[in-house]
Amino acid sequence: MDIATILLVETVMKEGGIRRAATLSDRAPSSVSAAVRRFEQAVSIPLFRRDGNLMALTLEARARQADVAEASATIRALLAKSKAEPTTAIPPVGLVALDRFVRIARAGSIRAAAHTLGLGQPQLTRQIADLERHLQCRLFERSHGGIACTPIALDIIPDVERLLDLWARLTRASADRFRRDVTTWRLGAVMPLGPESEIARMLAALTATWHRSRPRQSLFISSTTADELLAGLKSRRFDAALLDIAGIPPDFDGRLVTETPLVLAGPALALSEMGGDLPRLLATCPIAVPSARSGLRREVARFLDDILTESERRRVTLVEVDSIPVIINLVSHHGYLSVLPETSLARIHRPPAMIRLGAQYRQSLTLIWPSGAFSSEVGELMISMMRASAQA
Repeated sequence: MDIATILLVETVMKEGGIRRAATLSDRAPSSVSAAVRRFEQAVSIPLFRRDGNLMALTLEARARQADVAEASATIRALLAKSKAEPTTAIPPVGLVALDRFVRIARAGSIRAAAHTLGLGQPQLTRQIADLERHLQCRLFERSHGGIACTPIALDIIPDVERLLDLWARLTRASADRFRRDVTTWRLGAVMPLGPESEIARMLAALTATWHRSRPRQSLFISSTTADELLAGLKSRRFDAALLDIAGIPPDFDGRLVTETPLVLAGPALALSEMGGDLPRLLATCPIAVPSARSGLRREVARFLDDILTESERRRVTLVEVDSIPVIINLVSHHGYLSVLPETSLARIHRPPAMIRLGAQYRQSLTLIWPSGAFSSEVGELMISMMRASAQA
């Protein structure tokens, strides 16, 4: 890691975007984006998530933002003390070189520090010469009796040690996470429709069965949308994903786990009066739907396209709500319609009125994983555990 990367990442975190940070730093957007990737790789966490056209900090990045800001302030203080002539360019100074500078200062000898580090003395001498050139100042006065720190070196040593401590704290948390991750299987899943939903019951049973049968290997489950699950599989953030789609995307393996009939749910009076006239019913009541990133929304869109003409479609009011519990509440208490899995609605207290759709409209749950023998073995194990719970 180098100080220029830390400063660029701090600017991106503060400005909330690559292009704004690039403009402020007078760097190409591709250079700033590369700096973010280097930093993410070094600390083993994603810093940003896409929110439409904007970039938002992840929760893990927010937890580390104060340390990144303090590290950047320390770097600026170090540069202000060391540079003989201020320049706009950030010197390419690595943290390894700064660490070796401090070790030499503490040892009082390049030879002694080289021996401790397991390096050749000429190699370490060249590294310090490069550091002095980048910082535009002399760090050591050399003599036959050894070396002595210059006043500038003595002035910046506390800043360098503070910077190294902050970086150690940032990477220590990531190292702890990595140690947990190597023994943890990470399953992503579409968001359950409620505590009694088929998805929630299957995932709870899978968790309990997994920890009984594999106590030395943890299972971590995280819920999000289908599109984000696919992105997480490609980036290896997830080892497997339970999607509400029927097909298996290219470059992945997987199997269908369950299929559930879909129903049109809504106010009992509206469904009884106009149940036979679906276009009129759909134009009369607003329809609550999940976001387009979910597999369920795609089934809703297919249903509407099949039964409505273009002019009828224009009279329909869709209200996008990315929370199934909120959608169910809208249906149960506020006169909305929605297309939802029948089993999930049947288990709630006082379920709304429902009209079962045709057999071709179903919520499919498919477990997918990256192609590979080991992933397939674990994927099949998960499916057997989930199916066993569904049969029970």
